[in-house]
Amino acid sequence: MLRACLTALFCLFSTVATAQDAPRAILVLDASGSMWGQIDGIAKITIAQDVIGGLLQTLPAEQELGLTAYGHRRKGDCSDIETILAPGTDRAAIAAAVNAIKPKGKTPLSAAVIQAAEALKYTEEAATVILVSDGIETCALDPCEVGRRLEEAGVGFTAHVIGFNVSDPAALAQLQCLAAETGGTFRSAENADELAEALEIVAEPEPAPMPVDVIFRATDGPGGAEITEGLIWNIDTDAAGHLLEADATARPVLSLLPGTGRAGVLRLADEAFADAIFTVTKEAMTVTLVLPEFTPAATLLAPATAPAGSLVAVQWTGPGEKNDYISSADLDMGDAYYHHYDYTRNSVDTGDGDKVMVRMPPKPGSYEIRYLMHEGTKILARRMIEVTALDITLTAPEQAGISSLVAVDWQGPDYKNDYLTVASLDQGDDYYINYSYTHDGSPLQLQMPPEPGTYEIRYVLNASKHVPARITIEVVDVATSIMGPETAVVGSEIEVTWQGPDEKNDYISIAIPGERDGSYEGYTYTREGSPLQLALPTEPGDYELRYILNQDTIVLVRRPITLTDASVTLAAATQANAGAKIPVTWTGPGYKNDYIDIAPAADPDARYVAYTYVRDGSPLQLEMPTEPGDYEIRYIMDGHPNRVMARHAISVTPVSATIEAATNAPAAGEIPVTWAGPAYDKDYIAIAPLGAGVNEYEAFEYTRDGNPLRLQMPTTPGDYELRYITQGNERAILASRPITVDALDATLSAPESGIAGTEIVVDWTGPDYKRDMITLAQPGMKPSAYAQYERTSNGSPLRLPLPGDPGMYELRYVVRGTDYAILTSQPFEVLPASATLTAPATIAPGANLVVSWTGPDQRGDYIAISLLGDNGHEAYANTSDGSPLIVKVPDRPGAYELRYVLKRDRTIVARQPLTVE
Repeated sequence: MLRACLTALFCLFSTVATAQDAPRAILVLDASGSMWGQIDGIAKITIAQDVIGGLLQTLPAEQELGLTAYGHRRKGDCSDIETILAPGTDRAAIAAAVNAIKPKGKTPLSAAVIQAAEALKYTEEAATVILVSDGIETCALDPCEVGRRLEEAGVGFTAHVIGFNVSDPAALAQLQCLAAETGGTFRSAENADELAEALEIVAEPEPAPMPVDVIFRATDGPGGAEITEGLIWNIDTDAAGHLLEADATARPVLSLLPGTGRAGVLRLADEAFADAIFTVTKEAMTVTLVLPEFTPAATLLAPATAPAGSLVAVQWTGPGEKNDYISSADLDMGDAYYHHYDYTRNSVDTGDGDKVMVRMPPKPGSYEIRYLMHEGTKILARRMIEVTALDITLTAPEQAGISSLVAVDWQGPDYKNDYLTVASLDQGDDYYINYSYTHDGSPLQLQMPPEPGTYEIRYVLNASKHVPARITIEVVDVATSIMGPETAVVGSEIEVTWQGPDEKNDYISIAIPGERDGSYEGYTYTREGSPLQLALPTEPGDYELRYILNQDTIVLVRRPITLTDASVTLAAATQANAGAKIPVTWTGPGYKNDYIDIAPAADPDARYVAYTYVRDGSPLQLEMPTEPGDYEIRYIMDGHPNRVMARHAISVTPVSATIEAATNAPAAGEIPVTWAGPAYDKDYIAIAPLGAGVNEYEAFEYTRDGNPLRLQMPTTPGDYELRYITQGNERAILASRPITVDALDATLSAPESGIAGTEIVVDWTGPDYKRDMITLAQPGMKPSAYAQYERTSNGSPLRLPLPGDPGMYELRYVVRGTDYAILTSQPFEVLPASATLTAPATIAPGANLVVSWTGPDQRGDYIAISLLGDNGHEAYANTSDGSPLIVKVPDRPGAYELRYVLKRDRTIVARQPLTVE
């Protein structure tokens, strides 16, 4: 089988090679000492000799094959490489040479492949090497690097590699890399059969060269963007000659055979040229030609001088691409640097060219205005400009109080958002304590710092944060004091007299001693005047009054105050019915938002069930919870925080109720309900689905509306529950009983169709509740929606008007109880109405138009004259006036329309043009 496979391999190789003029080949055989290793008791060299000998007997006479071996003559010698036979057709010589090999030495496989390649003149013509090796490179060369160099220097060089009984991962990696770098095939063989199979695969000759796609592109400078227009190409190859000549394709794509060629490209915009030699291999490729960076033409026109920081109108010409810009810069600044800039896209056409406003640097000196092309950050044009100094003055008092507002007179450019600042002498120009914009005028108000000391007032150019002018000012302390009582009752208001800066949002606060300056238990702004009223906390203890300078929340002065507790009492019943209101008598401070509440005895003080403000007087009425249990009535002092000042225990006892009513009732009807219960003001009788929550119902009536009361049943039949609901702080069901709501029946008798705008007669049977309806609706409309309707209270039969829009509808009996429901329905078709109009096409303004017509002639139908496109009308006459009829023509000439209109829904069923002239 082995011989048969290998014979087939070389026969195929020979046949295809002859037909395709395949490259000559050299077999490189590993004859290092490791080839004496055995596979199934037979030396690897013996297996290789046997396999190769069998192949040579069947190899076609015209196939040229050579032999190189290494490690077969000397031990430990990396130069032991011999090209035993140059490529030829003497099979006996190759067989004899292979059989004579006796493995001895090292494994210089890389150098052997190089020697075989050179024997094949691989730099001049296509060459193939087939390497059979059983181990790792043991000499100085790297198989990967060797394969890479041979591939780069060769003309169609390929190394196919067979790893014969190789288990070392490093050796396998080397052999695989050698094959991969040359575009060859790697196969692994563990025995004679696998060796034969591997040789069959790797020895298969490469097919004839096939054309590959070669893309030609040009870039704007090294690594620049691809140029997509304005190019002329010339391309030829050694094999095919001229392929493109003066071709304007932006990116040519040619199908080329392997070989060498030359490409040249010309850019029309500036006649720049680039060319390159290229080599086509068997893989698709891209040839990139690099043209010099394109620099479009541009000009700048601007004044010779301008004040520092000012906006200068710069007239320009140039490409004006999306992100191109005009900048101001130092003469020695790099291309990408600037002081200020604006995009060319923001230019304004002033009639004498596009102009963009560019701000000048903040310091006097010589500068450049530049046109920058954003793509590649290239300067296309430059213009010198001399920036002159600004004349800025600042005038302010030499001294001012802390946090005070100082009037500062100033003169300066007042550029957009320029501002004055006050800052410490050691603060940089970018920093400040307070500021005011110059657009507020001169003088402007500037707030001083909250700490005394020497400061600077500065004029700041907003665009650059540059400070072209500054003066010093001395900030001094302001006399500050607080006068108030030494003791007071918690929660009360006290009068505080104060003296201090009284700057905006300064305030007097009461706080716990030792707490941070900005913390407080209560406060009042000083703008309320002196004296002012200050609300006190609700907890007794030692506090302090503070004057707070709002700027930086600084405490200017403190004064101690002690708060004493208030006396509070509560008196009320110890027991009350659930939901009832009871009187509560109290004594206490009675502050505006103090309140009496009731809460479960175990609940936190901040929670309650119900409450009443003490401002309602004493005694006041407090509503009890609806849930029985042990509770607590509490007096709550409103403050920071709220505080419980007194408590009173109370037991809330249950209340009961009864309901009497029928066990069945018709859907949507009303039934009498007799009840007994506490009858609190908001108690009610409800009907709800079985299992529904206490807040859910279909209908209800308040108990205050009488006993018995009438309750409407749900529209949907089913099992429900009548309930007595007491509604205090929360709702509770005091009594319930089941009730079944029975379904309703209804019938309809009417024609299956009718003409739009007319009426039909409908016979019906049904409950005839007060709000029941016979409706005509479009299919899918909800029960409450309709196109037309009539109340059943109009009797049976009734006349139902039809809509003006033709189509399929539903005739319905709709009952309206707690909601809408369709008891029965049947399909109905509204047929289009037809009408004709006969009248002159042209008539004088103000004349009488005689119109003959045919149509439904329903009550209210009319003939109208309307402006074209207008939904209204200029004049009309009712069809009840007969045919023909007269319509008064408008006085204004123009294009009009004569219309037959159905009164029911303003549907137009006939039209005729009418010209008034």
